[in-house]
Amino acid sequence: MAQSYASGPSAIPLLGETLGAAFDRIATEYAAHEAVVSAHQNVRYTYAQLRERTDAFARGLMALGVAHGDRVGIWSTNTIEWVVAQFATPKIGAILVNINPAYRSSEAAYALRQSGVSVLLVQIRHKTSDYVAIVAEIRAQLPDLRMVAFIGDDAIDTMIEGAMRFDDVYDAAPNVSPDALALRLARTQFDDAINIQYTSGTTGYPKGATLTHHNILNNGFFIGEGCRYTPEDRVCVPVPFYHCFGMVLGNLAIVTHGATLVIPNYAFDAKMTMDAVVAERCTSLYGVPTMFIADLDLPTFARYDCSTLRTGIMAGSPCPVEIMKRVQREMHMPEVTICYGMTETSPVSTQTSVDDPLEKRTGTVGRVHPHLEVKIVDDKGRIVERNVPGELCTRGYSVMLGYWGDAENTALAIDPARYMHTGDIATMDDDGYLNIAGRIKDLVIRGGENVYPREIEEYLYSHPAIKDVSVIGVPDVKYGEELCAWVILRDGAVASDEDVRAFCRGKIAHYKIPRYVRFVDAFPMTVTGKVQKFKMRETSTAELGLSSAAAIVTA
Repeated sequence: MAQSYASGPSAIPLLGETLGAAFDRIATEYAAHEAVVSAHQNVRYTYAQLRERTDAFARGLMALGVAHGDRVGIWSTNTIEWVVAQFATPKIGAILVNINPAYRSSEAAYALRQSGVSVLLVQIRHKTSDYVAIVAEIRAQLPDLRMVAFIGDDAIDTMIEGAMRFDDVYDAAPNVSPDALALRLARTQFDDAINIQYTSGTTGYPKGATLTHHNILNNGFFIGEGCRYTPEDRVCVPVPFYHCFGMVLGNLAIVTHGATLVIPNYAFDAKMTMDAVVAERCTSLYGVPTMFIADLDLPTFARYDCSTLRTGIMAGSPCPVEIMKRVQREMHMPEVTICYGMTETSPVSTQTSVDDPLEKRTGTVGRVHPHLEVKIVDDKGRIVERNVPGELCTRGYSVMLGYWGDAENTALAIDPARYMHTGDIATMDDDGYLNIAGRIKDLVIRGGENVYPREIEEYLYSHPAIKDVSVIGVPDVKYGEELCAWVILRDGAVASDEDVRAFCRGKIAHYKIPRYVRFVDAFPMTVTGKVQKFKMRETSTAELGLSSAAAIVTA
């Protein structure tokens, strides 16, 4: 019997260059071509203009003392400034640290401190998030932070030591010559770290997946190859840049092919997304399944002319087959692909092809990517036969350097043969297509956001009334999964479910706040004292009346 192992052959070699060098090469070749359109900011740059902006920003950072290897944090929604920072920092050998815009004070402080961010590029505000106030609150906890540059035109209401505006960085550029920038770029190696992205961990603290130029440049390029991008493509990216989906599957897949990036809004909005698709005559559209559902459910959807669309990417959480079929049919996206991966693998390991049979494009996560290897192993680490479930492991150029400053967790994730253990249960069919059957870890995927219960549990343990807590995922029609916290109160303590949620607001991201809170006297346990979360899920699903949602989600 064949084993569950596959490697991705390719006649196209890996790109052996830094992201800065690759960007300059592409910007020279497609100088007059439109590189990016930020619809909500009413800004358009050709590749020549984008290069001019990124070079000026890079020189400005150098003038302000940013050295090779320094960490530059970016805490922002989707803006033209995010794109400039993404392509400027690698030119000077800096490491861009992505901070989730939904983070509140405790999460942001941890990520910024743990990575040693010295320069922070941060949006002034977005919706209910006042980033100026949060930075002022946590500033004393960040000994390495020496400069803050705010993105936006509004006045900065709170004085913060070392604060300036994003545009002020450009003003410093004349103090560093283009030759000095070229020299810094030439000294940068493609195996250098370029990016840190925080993923929540079972230890209760986020882990900083550290990625190289080689990791994300090549992954972005081959994702674009999978979508068959050319310079004529115009790609609408409503997914967040702080995540690999927007930054790599989006920006890097697009730019490596000389195509045009279209940013519809700061954050996802179905109407603004579809407006941008039509106004910019987009040929490709991205989203997690819930975003495509929202697009399709717009009352005015029938009025949108989607005839320019042909492809796109659906990823981030399991895709319902019927939604995939509707996207292909009603949004005129017959070549839409599904991607699977994780931040630690840059992120994509498998992708469906536009040539795959319909059942493979709608019912699997595709086959292994070029230049990568995947295998499925049992609990003893031995490769299983085809169609037998086990843990999916990935090896190749895409595997991260490790978790920033965390050798212990790095060693647990990457084995001595350099395979990344995903923690996902998968099967490989006779044709090499992969299906994701479940998760070994307690990961909850809520609307495309990965949520690790232990992180929320660690925070709720600080509530004075809570003695013990266990967080699980329960079925939800809209988001796929929602969070449910089982809480054991201290003797004599009183609390309501709203008290628990109020304790979380402003301190942890909104999508991590449990929708359901159940007060109990004890958790179901094994004889060895381990919490039986599967029993908790079964009980909560039944008691909350979510059985019908479970049937839809697993169908």
